[in-house]
Amino acid sequence: MELVLRDKQNIVNVSDVVFNCNFNEALVHQVIVSYSSSSRQGTKAQKSRSEVSGSGKKPWRQKGTGRARAGSLRSPIWRSGGVTFAAKSKNYHQKINKKMYRGALRSVFSELIRKNRLLVFENFSIDKPKTKLLVSKLKSINISDVLIITKKRDDNLFLASRNLYRINAKSINIIDPMNLITYKNIIITSEAIKQIEKLLL
Repeated sequence: MELVLRDKQNIVNVSDVVFNCNFNEALVHQVIVSYSSSSRQGTKAQKSRSEVSGSGKKPWRQKGTGRARAGSLRSPIWRSGGVTFAAKSKNYHQKINKKMYRGALRSVFSELIRKNRLLVFENFSIDKPKTKLLVSKLKSINISDVLIITKKRDDNLFLASRNLYRINAKSINIIDPMNLITYKNIIITSEAIKQIEKLLL
């Protein structure tokens, strides 16, 4: 499969196995749900009536006082009592096999190419970590709402993009399906796409 470089009159050859496979919607959905669930902290916790501090003694006798019967100071209906259905810490992690994860990435990249949302450049960089330089460069190619993927972390791109809305820069070792489907356009360097090809074959 041949992809045209946007900044040079040249092409880059990539594998059809990785970048021209059928879109597996069910697999991508499962991986996205797993990624979202695993990012939840799950640290919310409340105390039930058995965990709050307080005496276990019956506050007053059962009959004859004219008051409602009570068996514990820690009852959920009392002030400073326990919570009836107390929330507990929970691990929301959902395991995804490496083969499934790679399959989802192949599906997403192939779909991005089919929809002309993946733009390949020989080199995409700026001289200084200045936001206005990045904005000017993106405006010159009429691109917005974009994720820029490089082989290694580019500090200039990272620092210039972190204060911009819907513009981000990442290296290939920290991309995931959620990033790829979140942005309207993906800019990737030829070095990065060849490295991704090696990882996903």
